[in-house]
Amino acid sequence: MKQYAGIDVSLEYSSVCVMDADGRIVREAKVLSEPDGVAMKRIGLEAGPLSQWLHAAMAKAGLAVELIETRHVRAAFKTMPVKTDKKDARGIAQLMRLGWFRPVHCRSLPAQEVRALLTGRKLIQGKLHDIEMSIRGILRGFGLKVGPTTRRTYAARIRELIEGHPTLEAIAASLLKVRDALADEFAGFERKLRALARQDDNARRLMTTPGVGVVVALTFASAVDAPERFRSSRAVGPHFGLTPKKYQSGETDYSGRISKIDDVGVRTALYEAANVILTRPVKGSDLKSWALAVARRAGPRKARVALARKLAVVLHHMLRDKTNFIPHKATSAMAA
Repeated sequence: MKQYAGIDVSLEYSSVCVMDADGRIVREAKVLSEPDGVAMKRIGLEAGPLSQWLHAAMAKAGLAVELIETRHVRAAFKTMPVKTDKKDARGIAQLMRLGWFRPVHCRSLPAQEVRALLTGRKLIQGKLHDIEMSIRGILRGFGLKVGPTTRRTYAARIRELIEGHPTLEAIAASLLKVRDALADEFAGFERKLRALARQDDNARRLMTTPGVGVVVALTFASAVDAPERFRSSRAVGPHFGLTPKKYQSGETDYSGRISKIDDVGVRTALYEAANVILTRPVKGSDLKSWALAVARRAGPRKARVALARKLAVVLHHMLRDKTNFIPHKATSAMAA
């Protein structure tokens, strides 16, 4: 008899519901959130931070387990007037039984490690920015305006402004120490990522593209992880939410803004790379010429989004075929 299991994963315990092919509940239970605590033949897990490692361990143990798209799960559960872990497990089991789900790729351990490094770097960068803006805000209350500075001149400018203000000197001294510590840790993350990119063939390959540096290359490569999981390179843009939403019903038919689904970090990285290509002097390529033509026709903001989407296609193509960036199509034709 075919059986389907839904698991609502929590930190300590997970709710499990097992259904047969007719939708009858065979068993419900709470188990430890460990791979050894679950033994089923067909299992569905809602994608999330707690599901990645559990999915990997269960798959390694030979269990048929699927990660389910979170948006699909939430949409299916909207009709439930009462939400509990037990009911969530039932709903996931029903989705598995009926096939109303889209499986999510579970990243490999190396890809997860790269993502963890990028997340740590982003966290330190955000806190560093918060400290600097907080110091500016404190001094502004006393009529002291910091003005434009660089990373190197910031501390000297603060000390210059607070000279002769004992209270402000004490406050700034403590906050500048925190800033220095964060700056050192941020520089450490930068060194680790650069060293990682030098050792990664995919990252070095992607960095041959204009506007693509260490962070963009590692972000995209770790998010794609397995290039073969996409039917074609054109499917990458929609996967990362870089294509317009579409609504059609009766006489109503319009396209909205980009969907912004999936990984916001990848969209941000691609958008920043597109902005570099459009606004800074980079080596000439068909990619920049195409983006400039879009900017003249539709404006710079739409051009950046369009170029980010095109970059996703190009970068995936490079990962899949293991090729470096080719600036001009004519060069490619001559090489062929």
